[in-house]
Amino acid sequence: MTLLKTERVAVSPVRRRATPRRTGGGRAGYFFVAGYALLLLAFGVFPTGYAFYLSLTNDRGQFTGLNQFTKVIQDYRFAPAFSHMLIYLVMWLVALVVLVVLTAVVLRGRVRPGTSALFRFLYYIPGALAGVASVLVWLFMLDPDVSPVSRLLTALGFKTFAAVLAPGNLPLILMLIAFWTGAGGWMVVMYGALNNIPDEVLEAARMDGAGPWRTAWHIQIPMIRQWIVYMAIMAFATGTQLFVEPQLLQTASLGRVSPTWSPNQLAYVYAFQQGDFNGAAAISVVLLAVGLVAAGLLVARSNLFTLDEK
Repeated sequence: MTLLKTERVAVSPVRRRATPRRTGGGRAGYFFVAGYALLLLAFGVFPTGYAFYLSLTNDRGQFTGLNQFTKVIQDYRFAPAFSHMLIYLVMWLVALVVLVVLTAVVLRGRVRPGTSALFRFLYYIPGALAGVASVLVWLFMLDPDVSPVSRLLTALGFKTFAAVLAPGNLPLILMLIAFWTGAGGWMVVMYGALNNIPDEVLEAARMDGAGPWRTAWHIQIPMIRQWIVYMAIMAFATGTQLFVEPQLLQTASLGRVSPTWSPNQLAYVYAFQQGDFNGAAAISVVLLAVGLVAAGLLVARSNLFTLDEK
């Protein structure tokens, strides 16, 4: 009896410590997630499902299989719109990944902690502007008659606003607008990711003789690789939705820019000028498929959601 009591006394505190206390944290988490889930269903899942339905039917609701996709793919405007988007995406993603990561590394290693907050704030200011406002600012910057860099534009051979907005220049112009608007926010994110690298790791690299660039290439960049992949996925998804910028440029150029320059513009023409919502839905589904395939490849190759084993 004494032995059993002793065992009971010795074991019971351990059991009490091993038993987790139930709190209301789980319910609170469900409460906070519920708002996002409702918005996701209302503005993400349901519209996507309806787009799938429209893309497989005609204007009378009859099932037509892949006829809508065949129709839009055979449209003479389809291939140019997607090729424009592809050229823009390559330029945009390369500039974003290279310059954002490079700037974040320099900001982390060269700028004193007291002034880094100022630089991060300055980088983020353009991102506070809406897309329409950013385009208007760049329209002012690109007009040789009123631009503060008119001498540079003239030296580059752009003497008129129409010359600047030539079709061959649009991918570069749109890339500059997108970079100016969105890169600052990602610089702040990358800077925060670099700050999560333990100082002991960087100190060990310095003691081994690694300079700033070797440390950045072999230690810092590999340790924030998942954040870089996440940035690339989000930037790719944003780039495929290109609409506001070329639409405003088309209006400002008085028709010199094609109204179907991007796939989203082509879908807009299908829906609101031709009254063909089924064809517009087919284009949107194609864009969704492109985004999902690209995101899937990046996630699979980078192990984005793989947990680090400790």
